Amino acid sequence: MSEQITDRRIRLGMVGGGEGAFIGGVHRIAARLDDRYQLVAGALSSDPERARRSGAALGLDPARSYSDFVEMARAEAARPDGIQAVSIVTPNHLHAPVATAFLQAGIHVICDKPITRTLAEAEALAEQVAQSGALFVLTHTYTGYAMIRQARAMVAAGALGPIRVVQVEYPQDWLTEPVSEDGTKQALWRVDPERAGAAGALGDIGTHAMNLASFVTGLEAREICAELTRFVPGRQVDDDVQMMIRYDGGAKGMLWASQVAPGNENALKLRVYGAQGGLEWAHTAPDTLRHTPFGEPPRLLSRGGPGLAPEVAALGRVPAGHPEGFLEAFATLYSDAADAILAHASGAPASEGSLPGVADGVQGMRFVEAALRSSDAGGIWCAL
Repeated sequence: MSEQITDRRIRLGMVGGGEGAFIGGVHRIAARLDDRYQLVAGALSSDPERARRSGAALGLDPARSYSDFVEMARAEAARPDGIQAVSIVTPNHLHAPVATAFLQAGIHVICDKPITRTLAEAEALAEQVAQSGALFVLTHTYTGYAMIRQARAMVAAGALGPIRVVQVEYPQDWLTEPVSEDGTKQALWRVDPERAGAAGALGDIGTHAMNLASFVTGLEAREICAELTRFVPGRQVDDDVQMMIRYDGGAKGMLWASQVAPGNENALKLRVYGAQGGLEWAHTAPDTLRHTPFGEPPRLLSRGGPGLAPEVAALGRVPAGHPEGFLEAFATLYSDAADAILAHASGAPASEGSLPGVADGVQGMRFVEAALRSSDAGGIWCAL
């Protein structure tokens, strides 16, 4: 693969995300929102005809629309104008083999979460990242929100004092009923342990919740006590997760993730409390952050408003009062990844800043496997 860069746009490939896929379209929009990428190649489906149609619909050169990701990695690495990064937007069981193929070809990887199906796969992939020297970015979307980064900056600056309590919840309702064969494509694979892994809601959205709590607080979970439930008859993976958490440093937490909570579309919420105050953020109002200093009136910080950390104030794309949301948060991750890729190409010291990476993915799988062990043993405390 050539590292030569003629402009600030990264030549991007994609594996997965063809006809009928949801997350592939999200990644493509995010990559283009700040004009940092150009999609030039793809293995959008393992079915050759579907791959051809999907590539044609996106305007890809037919010669660079592949049905085999191994062939795509080999061919793109050999081209002087080959891709510099690949987005992996497949079901979970393909994350590790696809990422490995491109890392071995020297191509940077931007991968949807969770990183893999199992901890063993995640640890093996981490070794591949280290050997390749390429960048690996894990798209924990919610870390891209401006006010989440403001919360992180405030905690790091000591605005809350020592952290005592961390509460995070992520309820949805879209899997409240059984998924039939005429259901959506993304629903079918998420309830299939062969493709999603042993964790259902735990892996799909529980990993987001845990990552968000650690991203903001800087704390890592040390032990968890979890109960995973399959409420829908016949379901093979969990659809509701409830747990208590012991963090390094003595902080305590609780996490609830559910995909069977009617009335909740995507109601991620984080509350962090320290000795000197608290912070509250909700995905339903992502442009605001509630700060409650102890003994003082509450304060409402807003994206684009006064009182933000300099690095957060620079994130907005539209003026204050004009809402930004999920796509913009995703685009922030892609823009940060583009900066890291450009720095890598120039030989500058690698700095991935706030970007989630392979270490976050491995920690996420430690969290998943500890939760599964805890629940299977009747809710005992398990170390990560």
